[in-house]
Amino acid sequence: MSPADPLLTVTGLQKSFGDTQVLKSIDLQLESGTVVALVGPSGSGKTTVLRCLNGLETPDGGTVAFAGGPSVDFGGRVTRKQVLSLRDRSAMVFQNYNLFPHMTVLENIIEGPVQVQKRPRKEAVADAERLLERVGLAAKRHDHPFNLSGGQQQRVGIVRALALQPDLLLFDEPTSALDPELVGEVLTVIKELAEEKWTMVIVTHELAFAREVADEVVFMDGGVVVEHGHPDQVLRAPGGARPRRFVQRLLNPF
Repeated sequence: MSPADPLLTVTGLQKSFGDTQVLKSIDLQLESGTVVALVGPSGSGKTTVLRCLNGLETPDGGTVAFAGGPSVDFGGRVTRKQVLSLRDRSAMVFQNYNLFPHMTVLENIIEGPVQVQKRPRKEAVADAERLLERVGLAAKRHDHPFNLSGGQQQRVGIVRALALQPDLLLFDEPTSALDPELVGEVLTVIKELAEEKWTMVIVTHELAFAREVADEVVFMDGGVVVEHGHPDQVLRAPGGARPRRFVQRLLNPF
């Protein structure tokens, strides 16, 4: 793989739920070490894109290709093994944390590396403790999720994703379930990851944050990409009427 090769290429991605076509034909390309922010109104298909990239949903058409594999063409017969292979390259951070309530913080983090990736438990624990120290939660490693604040739970969710050592991090509205005073602690961690050149796709309504950390902003509406480009273009001076209304409404809600 040459340095110029994109890490991920998505072509013509389609997905329907019943009679509703949620994704009509989505094209994306991610260079290694870059951050793409997906923005747009609720119901535009942003979360479905993430779930298709991570193998949580099976697209009805299109191609998802990682540099070095896998490359999955959903236009033909696709096996469950192929869909799951996408998960080997990416990790998801969910808006509602999705931590196992019966497990401690440490147990939540090492579950994937040990049970799925078959890494030695001792190694997984050492990595988990290092990552928890990094996000300021080392003292919480033996706590259960219900003893943590929302911001702490989301930081554990980020550590759980990092512990899988993925090539691509996927964030689905990582601050939407948080009280306003807790948003900053999560955004700070994500900003640090961007500075370290983790490749990320972030679904967010935090436009100021997207403008700060993203290399590209993709505006979606009605299951299609309406506009994409540099954050200053899409979020400060969008060309289309629909993105302009969306940005103005979020920046001036009253």
